[in-house]
Amino acid sequence: MSVYDKEKRYKGAAPLCTHAYLLPQVFALCGPLGPEVRVLDVGCGNGAMAGEFLRAGCQVIGIDLSEQGVEIARQAYPEGRFEVMAADDGIMQRLGCEPFDLVVSTEVVEHLYDPRAFVRGCFAATKSGGRFICSTPYNGYLKNLGIALLGKFDKHANPLWDGGHIKLWSRSTLGTLMTEAGFTHLQFKGAGRLPYLWKSMVMSGDKP
Repeated sequence: MSVYDKEKRYKGAAPLCTHAYLLPQVFALCGPLGPEVRVLDVGCGNGAMAGEFLRAGCQVIGIDLSEQGVEIARQAYPEGRFEVMAADDGIMQRLGCEPFDLVVSTEVVEHLYDPRAFVRGCFAATKSGGRFICSTPYNGYLKNLGIALLGKFDKHANPLWDGGHIKLWSRSTLGTLMTEAGFTHLQFKGAGRLPYLWKSMVMSGDKP
């Protein structure tokens, strides 16, 4: 049974938040969830996504570079573990645990100067036979053409946004990033709006 009901509300959760359009697509790529599933949320922020996996009964660790975000997550979800930590080649040594069944990162990779180090860390954190799920704002030909024709590109990719998006990803480039790291059997889902005008995209890859 899906963890979502027909109204697209997570069972037992609060009403949908601003990233609610991502949740059904992320969970659709997860496979069965439960107490035996260990999840790492990379770039967990205030713990909202990690909280969804905790509600599903999973064992969850969240990491983020924001001390404030991690503190909020710890207070909101005391049953999880949250650490101030970067995702890179040394992630598993610092966590001091075994690799995870699921590694999830939502709306993070577009903010990174070195996405290859990030995805290598996610690969290291995924156990053999496990899955990595990554979401990022979608950029494709039709969407970008529409943005340009409407004169909205400065708003869409505003360089004056402190802490904003520094890399724009397409299905092809995100797939290449994940394949370079070693992930296989990639799956793709658009999230939000109409097809090919999606707000975001969600891609999963399996670790051999």
